[in-house]
Amino acid sequence: MIFDYNVIWEALPLYFGGLVTTLKLLALSLFFGLLCALPLGLMRVSKNSVVNLSAWAFTYVIRGTPMLVQLFLIYYGLAQFEAVRESFLWPWLSSATFCACLAFAINTSAYTAEIIAGSLRATPNGEIEAAKAMGMSRYKMYKRILLPSALRRALPQYSNEVIMMLQTTSLASIVTLIDITGAARTVNAQFYLPFEAYITAGVFYLCLTFILVKLFKLAERRWLGYLAPRKH
Repeated sequence: MIFDYNVIWEALPLYFGGLVTTLKLLALSLFFGLLCALPLGLMRVSKNSVVNLSAWAFTYVIRGTPMLVQLFLIYYGLAQFEAVRESFLWPWLSSATFCACLAFAINTSAYTAEIIAGSLRATPNGEIEAAKAMGMSRYKMYKRILLPSALRRALPQYSNEVIMMLQTTSLASIVTLIDITGAARTVNAQFYLPFEAYITAGVFYLCLTFILVKLFKLAERRWLGYLAPRKH
């Protein structure tokens, strides 16, 4: 079997357009997902059982159902309700890009919230006692000590979530978006060359994953260097 490089060379602009779409989906989903995950993570470590249970129920349901089902419910499911179609939200909910970003943001917020909650629970007691000894209020303690410390320690786990979200964005092609996977599907539909089309898409995802891993390694070296064993 001979790899048809000419077809892929001609389709590169389509793949690079898909790359831009993939990066846009990933960036927007992670940004809004993290914004939602911060309060959810704080709710998960709350001593108030109602607050804790409500956040737990959200993360449990989202993490316990497939991402594809969530995407279909938002993109196709909401459209069946007349109240939704007549509401001011319809211009956004009728957009494939908006629905994909919304579904991805909701999904990653649940996983990220549990990562943050786990890091908060793992905070050394010494840091909490030192903050209390300084007379910090609970708000200041979380703002200046607990959250910054927890977010730094959460970097290794969060890097895995970011990479998983990168792979998850490939589902956007199912709702008509031309991301990297969508570009591969288009090439395959035009030339009936699935091997060339999807191998090229895989190379794009591998390159993106390599870049993300390197960026997170640099971030860990910058913000978690103090946790590394001392060299004698």
